[in-house]
Amino acid sequence: MPQPEHRDFLILGSGQGGKLLAWHLARSGQRVAVVERRWVGGSCPAVACLPSKNEIWSARVAHLTRHAVQFGTETGPVATDLAKVRRRKQDMIDHDIAFHLNAYKTSGAELIMGNGSFIAPKTIEVSLNDGGKRILVGSKVVINVGTHAAIPRIPGLEAVRPLTHVEVLELDMLPPHLLVLGGGYVGLEMAQAYRRFGSRVTIIEPGPQIIGREDRDIADEMQQLLTDEGIAFLIEAEPLNVDGRSGDEVCVTVRTAVGERKIEGSHLLVAAGRVPNTAGIGLDQVGVELDGRGYIRVNHRLETTAPDVWAVGECAGSPQFTHVSVDDFRIIRDNLAGRNRSTRDRLVPYCMFTDPPLARVGLSEGEAQQQGIMVRVAKLAMSSVLRTHATQETHGHMKVVVAEDDDRILGFTMIGSQADEVMFAVQTAMLAKLPYPELRDAVIAHPTIAEGLGPLLSNLPARSETDQPVF
Repeated sequence: MPQPEHRDFLILGSGQGGKLLAWHLARSGQRVAVVERRWVGGSCPAVACLPSKNEIWSARVAHLTRHAVQFGTETGPVATDLAKVRRRKQDMIDHDIAFHLNAYKTSGAELIMGNGSFIAPKTIEVSLNDGGKRILVGSKVVINVGTHAAIPRIPGLEAVRPLTHVEVLELDMLPPHLLVLGGGYVGLEMAQAYRRFGSRVTIIEPGPQIIGREDRDIADEMQQLLTDEGIAFLIEAEPLNVDGRSGDEVCVTVRTAVGERKIEGSHLLVAAGRVPNTAGIGLDQVGVELDGRGYIRVNHRLETTAPDVWAVGECAGSPQFTHVSVDDFRIIRDNLAGRNRSTRDRLVPYCMFTDPPLARVGLSEGEAQQQGIMVRVAKLAMSSVLRTHATQETHGHMKVVVAEDDDRILGFTMIGSQADEVMFAVQTAMLAKLPYPELRDAVIAHPTIAEGLGPLLSNLPARSETDQPVF
């Protein structure tokens, strides 16, 4: 049995929140060890956020090249070399790994590659990837183990060895017909990318609409945009069983309103949600409680049910975005320094990086209705934004939700060119608690996409007479 090694901070998992905390604490003079089983820097730079956006951009280049004649540029036949797409992505990943290793070296935090599990309070046994074991004891511990792709319990699904978001980014041959199980963010982003590379693509969505948390008009518009690109959809199609082998031939049998149907393809991508990586790491032995879905129970300061143990990122039930994990890091960092920061009421934006992208911050119209909040709603077609006529990006629309009884902006959703960037202008106004007329009447540069915020907000109906101020 190896001798225990003591550290001031012990961090299990090297994802965004954990690694930032490790580097900060080590630079502050703390003895810090980070245990990571597979990906240096976590999944975001290795297999998720950045790699997927890298391939999505390659797909956009292919799409623009095929349509270059619309812009006055003549091209010959266009084909995608997926091996080169993968190589470009891997070059970026290799650069990011070097950045992370250097950050560990210069900060003084120790990165230990291996599988870690708790064997006693604040004590982790690590089975090292290159052999051997180490036992680490931390005065304080942070759990940052993330999530992995869910594989639904559908007869035959595991046996066909489906792709997840990890494996689909490792393909170096173009799938003739990619079946996508799930119409959420990962499913739609990858579906569009592979359609633009040249694959035939079919999306199977068990629910009543794609991107289920969005308003129906948003979901319908996104589905129409992708249909126009040649992606086929089966909505409210319950998978009954799966046969074959992904990468060769695969068949999904679904139940629809008009009866059973078989969909045949060459590859199957499962994009049906996430599962926390909390099983089998000894949390039950050290007083760290889980909720009913397997996420770690934390309070608004990200403290677990065990003393001097925190959890950050997706495993703590935080919204599953890298930028939220960054904020989790800031909360713990500042609270360790004596402040009182909280996860309560933080305004979390998110984006789906289709082309055009979908971006939202705050409440949707449907969420406001569900919560009994009286609101005013305005919409603006992207074709009304003059910049889109210059770039031929007229698809999509903006939508804003404003309180009925005052002028607070409660939410903003956009499908359209640069939606991910335009959203931040509205988020800033919301954080500053600006009444919407302040943003409506701002002098916004022309011709920009953000210029559409003026006419969008001008479309809002006035407050009812009973809500008008009396002078």
